[in-house]
Amino acid sequence: MDFQDRVDADIKEAMKAKQTMRLGVLRMLKSALKNAAIELGGADVRLAETAALVVLRKEAKKRQDSIDGFQNGGRPELAEKEREELAFLADYLPKPLSAAEVEALVSGVIAELGATSKAAMGQVMKLAAERAGGRIDGRALSAAVSARLQ
Repeated sequence: MDFQDRVDADIKEAMKAKQTMRLGVLRMLKSALKNAAIELGGADVRLAETAALVVLRKEAKKRQDSIDGFQNGGRPELAEKEREELAFLADYLPKPLSAAEVEALVSGVIAELGATSKAAMGQVMKLAAERAGGRIDGRALSAAVSARLQ
């Protein structure tokens, strides 16, 4: 069962169980997936797993940004709602890479490209992000690459 099929099945399950919050998050996710598919070529296009994970990460990032904004704005009740939505989305995110795996990935990419300075950071980031397969946050990857390139 691919990612989009899993979302569809979970929507049906949430409807049967009358889980309104979960259902709303899943419908939002399905809508975001459909919008991404339409941008790529039409409503009948099926997103690849990696493209679907990119959409999922964007939605999770939106929730995290909202949490930060609501906390800074003194709205803890809205921040809590966003945290609950993020928890539902987190169930679909792939297991993140450990610190050792990130270090090994970054070291391998730097060695492969022969990068020696921060001027090559863009190339290293691009290849490392492809190889990570959506299992690491862009900020964390950037920090690891930046620490290795002087």
